[in-house]
Amino acid sequence: MYDWLVAAVLGIVQALTEFLPISSSAHVRIVGEFMLPGQDPGAFFTAIIQIGTEAAVVVYFWRDIVSIISKWCKALVGKHDRKDPEVRLGWLIIVGSIPIVILGLLFQDAIEGALRSLWITATMLIVFGLIIGLADWVGKRERTLEDMTWGQGIAYGFAQALALIPGVSRSGGTIMAGRFMGFDRPAAARYSFLLAIPAVLGSGFYSVFQTIGSTDMVIGWGPTILATIISFGLGLLVIHWFLGYVKTKSFAIFVWYRVALGIVLYILLGTGVLAAT
Repeated sequence: MYDWLVAAVLGIVQALTEFLPISSSAHVRIVGEFMLPGQDPGAFFTAIIQIGTEAAVVVYFWRDIVSIISKWCKALVGKHDRKDPEVRLGWLIIVGSIPIVILGLLFQDAIEGALRSLWITATMLIVFGLIIGLADWVGKRERTLEDMTWGQGIAYGFAQALALIPGVSRSGGTIMAGRFMGFDRPAAARYSFLLAIPAVLGSGFYSVFQTIGSTDMVIGWGPTILATIISFGLGLLVIHWFLGYVKTKSFAIFVWYRVALGIVLYILLGTGVLAAT
């Protein structure tokens, strides 16, 4: 029964942190270390429960997604204006998804092994927290998604790929890039969510395929499915709250939280309370 409790808690943690620029993989890794001393819940577990939160994105942005896909497909066969902003956005999401796919496959062993060290996680929480703060401060706050160029779409993609390192944050990396390029906060957050859909769902289902029949999972399939369901339901609420928050507030609170968490993590690792691997 303890595995079910661990899974439920990690599902809640995943939902609360996936869409905020504070790194869900870092939080799942840290909380997992506390609840399963000496054991890492695993990159596979993390990827699979992210299917739940990403399904929440699909549901929340369903009308946008259907509109983008419909217009993109029609434009592909010449039945819709190829200059339509939503057609262009569809292409930008495709192009922006390429970097994380290539880098994820090239560095898969490191992502599932060495890069999951909590020393690296603590460092990334602090370093990228400060970079996000800087980006939010210097951002011009005047561009919308209709202004995005192909180069900016690719830059967004590489920023998303940084999230392969626990502690960086997928939303944090893409929002950071968006703010540096002058996009307003709602636009940066919205594109961050849409861009994550192909990458996260692809990674999650790829992990499902890899772990079918495996006996090496730290947390079994039953508890993992429970965590995924929880992350979906709670994720819907977090998306709604976060999109409302960024309309009027800066990312300062998340920056300070990341720095504080990174420092606390350094202390816990240095004193031996937590194991790095």
